[in-house]
Amino acid sequence: MSNDKYRHIEDNQLLENFYSDKNNQWLGILLQRYTLLLLGVCMKYLKNEDEAKDAVQQVFLKAITELHKYKVDYFKSWLYTIAKNHCLMQLRSKGKYDIAINDDTITLTEEPELKLTLIEKDNTLNAMEVALQQLSTEQQQCITLFYLQKKSYQEITDITNYSLLQVKSYIQNGKRNLRILLLQQHQNEQ
Repeated sequence: MSNDKYRHIEDNQLLENFYSDKNNQWLGILLQRYTLLLLGVCMKYLKNEDEAKDAVQQVFLKAITELHKYKVDYFKSWLYTIAKNHCLMQLRSKGKYDIAINDDTITLTEEPELKLTLIEKDNTLNAMEVALQQLSTEQQQCITLFYLQKKSYQEITDITNYSLLQVKSYIQNGKRNLRILLLQQHQNEQ
């Protein structure tokens, strides 16, 4: 299944499709949408690209397993929480942090203030994701590599075969365009 072909289908509809026919391809489309988000979350906590990429794969496996067991209503927030908890457990197992974590962490969302914060974060991430999709392919690629994968200009040049000037330009223009798109989205909501 091509992801572009299903871009117009909302997350909750993809989940419903999965729950009705148990076809993992629906989950594949859904999880692919959030690969960059998860990579960003994992990089934030683990500060290591290889560990973050491994963590994303482990989060995908856990998500698939869990979704076969029970129904999820707010997929993006749920997936974010799984990723965050997974990373915290990784750090805890390395002895970097003394953190008390349990499977009830998700129940914290019952607190009104925390729930509101999660909804605001979710809305911001949605807006950022929509805006990122509207950038040119080159800007999207360079922004993702620079900000989410923490690559240097030179590494981006090596990966993409763009010149150093092009990379700097794509990042600078992409960042400006993101800001404009987010502002437009915000104004349209009011």
